[in-house]
Amino acid sequence: MFPTFSGSSRRPRHVDLSGQRNTNPWANSSWAPTQSGASKTVAQAQAERERRQREREELAAAKRIQRSWRGHRDRRQLRHLRRQEYDTLYRQPLDPMRARQRVHQAYPLLLAMLVPSWPDDQRRLDLFISDLLDLSPNHPRSLIDLTLFSPVAWDRLARLLVRAVERRDESSSRILVTIKSIVTARPSSVKPVLELYYVSLVRLADRYSAAEVSAEEAQDLLGAMLAPLAPEASSGPPDLVSYQRFAYTVLTSPKLGLLQHNINSVTSVLDLGALSQAIIHSFSASRLPATNDGLLWLLAHFVALNRAVPVSRDSRYLEALYLQMAFLATDIRSRSNPPERDNEYSSDSDEDTEMEDFAPLPDYVVDQLQFLVNEDGIADLLNRFASTVSTTTHISEDTSLLAGYTLVLLRCFPTYADDIKMRIFQGDIKIVDDENVTALPSVKFFWHAASKTDIFATISQQARAREQPASLLALLKQDSIQNIGWRTLLLFLELYNFLLRVTDDEDFLPRETDIAAQQSQATRRIRASSLNLDELKSLANFLKYLAFPLYYSLLDITRSGPTSERLDAMLGVGPARPRSDDTKNPLPAIGGIIGMDILGLRDLVSSALHALYERDSRRRFFPQDFWLMTSKFDMNVFMNAVVLEELRNDESSDEEEEEEADDGDLAPTRSHNLAGGWLSRSTDRRRLRTAQSDEFRSSIGPKLEVLRNMPFAIPFEVRVQIFRQFVHIDKSKRRGGHVDPDRWRLAVLAGEDLQGDPDSLRRQYLGRHNATVARGRVFDDAFDQFYPLGEGLKEPIQITFVDQFDQPEAGIDGGGVTKEFLLSVTNDAFNPERNDKKAFFVSNDQNLLYPNPSMFDDMAASLQSHGIFEGSGEWKESMNDLVKRYEFVGRIVGKCMYEGILIDISFAGFFLLKWASSGQSTSNDYRANLNDLRDLDPELYQGLMSLKNYPGDVADLSLDFTIADSVWDPSGHRRTITRPLRKDGASMPVTNRDRPLYISYVANHRLVAQQYRQTKAFLRGLGTIINPSWLSMFNQSELQRLVGGDSSEIDVEDLRQNTSYSGIYAIGDDGQEHPTIRLFWNVMKTLKDSERRDVLKYVTSTPRGPLLGFSQLKPQFSIRDGGTDEERLPSTSTCVNLLKLPVYKSAALLKAKLLYAVQSGAGFDLS
Repeated sequence: MFPTFSGSSRRPRHVDLSGQRNTNPWANSSWAPTQSGASKTVAQAQAERERRQREREELAAAKRIQRSWRGHRDRRQLRHLRRQEYDTLYRQPLDPMRARQRVHQAYPLLLAMLVPSWPDDQRRLDLFISDLLDLSPNHPRSLIDLTLFSPVAWDRLARLLVRAVERRDESSSRILVTIKSIVTARPSSVKPVLELYYVSLVRLADRYSAAEVSAEEAQDLLGAMLAPLAPEASSGPPDLVSYQRFAYTVLTSPKLGLLQHNINSVTSVLDLGALSQAIIHSFSASRLPATNDGLLWLLAHFVALNRAVPVSRDSRYLEALYLQMAFLATDIRSRSNPPERDNEYSSDSDEDTEMEDFAPLPDYVVDQLQFLVNEDGIADLLNRFASTVSTTTHISEDTSLLAGYTLVLLRCFPTYADDIKMRIFQGDIKIVDDENVTALPSVKFFWHAASKTDIFATISQQARAREQPASLLALLKQDSIQNIGWRTLLLFLELYNFLLRVTDDEDFLPRETDIAAQQSQATRRIRASSLNLDELKSLANFLKYLAFPLYYSLLDITRSGPTSERLDAMLGVGPARPRSDDTKNPLPAIGGIIGMDILGLRDLVSSALHALYERDSRRRFFPQDFWLMTSKFDMNVFMNAVVLEELRNDESSDEEEEEEADDGDLAPTRSHNLAGGWLSRSTDRRRLRTAQSDEFRSSIGPKLEVLRNMPFAIPFEVRVQIFRQFVHIDKSKRRGGHVDPDRWRLAVLAGEDLQGDPDSLRRQYLGRHNATVARGRVFDDAFDQFYPLGEGLKEPIQITFVDQFDQPEAGIDGGGVTKEFLLSVTNDAFNPERNDKKAFFVSNDQNLLYPNPSMFDDMAASLQSHGIFEGSGEWKESMNDLVKRYEFVGRIVGKCMYEGILIDISFAGFFLLKWASSGQSTSNDYRANLNDLRDLDPELYQGLMSLKNYPGDVADLSLDFTIADSVWDPSGHRRTITRPLRKDGASMPVTNRDRPLYISYVANHRLVAQQYRQTKAFLRGLGTIINPSWLSMFNQSELQRLVGGDSSEIDVEDLRQNTSYSGIYAIGDDGQEHPTIRLFWNVMKTLKDSERRDVLKYVTSTPRGPLLGFSQLKPQFSIRDGGTDEERLPSTSTCVNLLKLPVYKSAALLKAKLLYAVQSGAGFDLS
């Protein structure tokens, strides 16, 4: 009666042996719950409902299938009937009077029965098309008779014909003429199927390109392509949607030979302004309707179309070109500039020689892109730009557009960067204001434009008021106004950096008395583009106050600045679009220029700033303290803060070295950059690590970053003290706190530094720092014994000199012998007339030293004369040995600086500039200029100056972009090797327009390329001992003072206060000096400064004193008695800076004997 009840009201007993408490008293007692009668009934009812629902759905589906099939069957039967009627209609003989009637009868039948994929229907369509064309007023190629049908009927027919053409395997000129006629009359007829329309025509164009077609057929196809672009009304605006479809369907196709060969016919109909506007509009969309390869073809066709039109009437062409180039910058850069080694000097054993695969651009695309960077393309660019500038009120936006495009052009074609800058530099820009037309050199034009920007005004105002620079975040805000300013500034800096490279000191600030008529065209152009002194001050102040926060506040800028979504992808470091889980934003893009980030801006600003500073250091034109920015810091605490930052930086560097060591075990793999280029993962990591390292250094050491990259902001004396503190900290760190050499050796023997090592190993460790050196082969012995030490050369060394019989010389190395050893090694290494005829360094007319440019060429010639061929094992071993020797020379110079030992050697200024640039955070290495060539080769400098000022046609001189290097032949004669200065240089004659570029390339070859391997090895060795970032704190003249001492007048009182005495000259308890000592100092005061320098060099081996005074001289200047015989001359021990002065009774005798000994160079012995 009650099937859902068990019949008993008692609840069954529940026994739970699981140890768990059931909190639900009504829960099922078993582990596998079973349904009660009620729940089972509900489940069954639900299943029944679902079954009935499925049956209803299946029945409805069956009905739909039946209905669809019946409809399909009926339509097929109807089409069959219509085909029969159509065929019957066309079987009857045609009465010319009834042709119009047959077309009217066939039209609805055609619409009802045509299936484009059926070949029979295509043949039926051809019959109908024949009738239409027969009824044309001027058969066969004029417009068809549009009175045959209504406009709607023509539209339906046009769309039907598009689908028919899309399905055709063979071309048909008759159907193409019909489509062209309909669309020409009614452009809107194919709008619903416009994409299919253009796809079909592109397929047809491909077939036309592969076959021989008549000119009429080609014109019909081109006319059909252009027909939808016509406005509906004769005076109406063009349809941008149609132009977008045309651009992204037709112009993105690589199979448009027909269009490429009839470019003038296309441009006569095409509205290029509308095409530009359509491209601009499409780039504002979130997704472009084409692949990168298609966009490259669009760019090429866009350039080709505009090349056929002499002048554009607005700036839309430039904007469209800029947007396309910016988007495709990475593809163009990687695929049009294959990795190759144009410079044979840049190959070294430690170079990254990894070469990646790339897909080169098609020839047609390359040809069109080449136009953008050649002389005609740049001239066309400036002409188009000039035509868009009507009043000065609109100059800012147009200037920014030109600047942005040029910046992108420089990034797309880095190998053509100099050519692009040269051609823009030589161009004039016409400014039209009311009725006045003014032509300005491009550099001057962009200087005036840049100096009027809000960015320049804001930062310059801070410089004049000497205020703390405001945050750059507001100026870096990405809006249209700020972008306009940044683009203009960036291009001006690019052009001005180029101008500084090709400008010598005479033209930099020319004299007003110079006669313009006596100047060449190149000189007049340079001088017309140069800035006057007031403008230079304004620019330098702006650069200082812009660069300062870029180093001091980089962390705040990179964390809070605006971002560019595609920046990482365009740089080849990250994905094309930022992921939602990315924790770090890419660096801000400056001015909206993809690829120009904060670090790029900093490099560009620093390059211009350092170029001005170096020129001012060489030939002063700014006031004495112009470069100082002491108001930014409290000098009393600055040094301590910098030292703490250096300690933190050392700790982070140690951690980075450990991470790099871990990464070094990873095998190099490749990853595909979504922008189109192949990049190695090691390259990805290196790029990312560089940016992160700069950011990290800025966070832990902002003052240190300023000191490294803007050292001129801090007084020289403060920087020297900081340098000495850095060295002292490094010594203390490496030697476990035992800076003194003897204490360090005792600590090593005691096992403090080598815990757990046996005594023999500790002595062996010390033994590696000992050397036995024979006079006459000091450098070779030092190289053999000390090169394996590497960075260990920083530790104290002990030297034993031996004579020709290998007998040790008298004397104990208490530091003096080490000094004598280092001086001997440097004298041997830098001697241009070495015994082995291997002059590592050569000197100019001023006895300034620089690496021997032909050293590696001479070595190669010598090896070849002995039958050793390039690439062989012996060849590589000999070349590597030469590299190691240059590296060892750098270590020795670094060791002298590390120990505070002055060396009487003067280096060429351009060589010292390479020292300073080796430790800067920017990516700009030393850049050669014409003025530095004066220190290398005065005759070549004068020759290039004559070429620069040559008033005639340079082409008459028969120069090309090659240079002849002189090499020693094994027979002892000199021979020349001709090398190209640029790619295909032998086939490129030098003209008046590109002679500044030729001069720049010659200077770069002589100053950089020819000495590349020598300089790199030397700097690598120098950087092993002296941190390159420490060297970057000084300019070239300051580095010379750091190496060789102060060239200012000798301070006798300072020397006297820092002199020690021994023997009978030792000062007694009364504190009085010996009478001979008093005579000596009185004589020193009466000597001329040149004579004092001779005395100083006689005692210490260098004529200059330490930068911070004689308290820094190591070892200390000392005097001891040299006997009582007044006939003896004074003698010295330069290794310990000791003067042995006999006891003289009169000042006149002392002066005579002293000067005689100094001038004769006699009296040296080792004590």
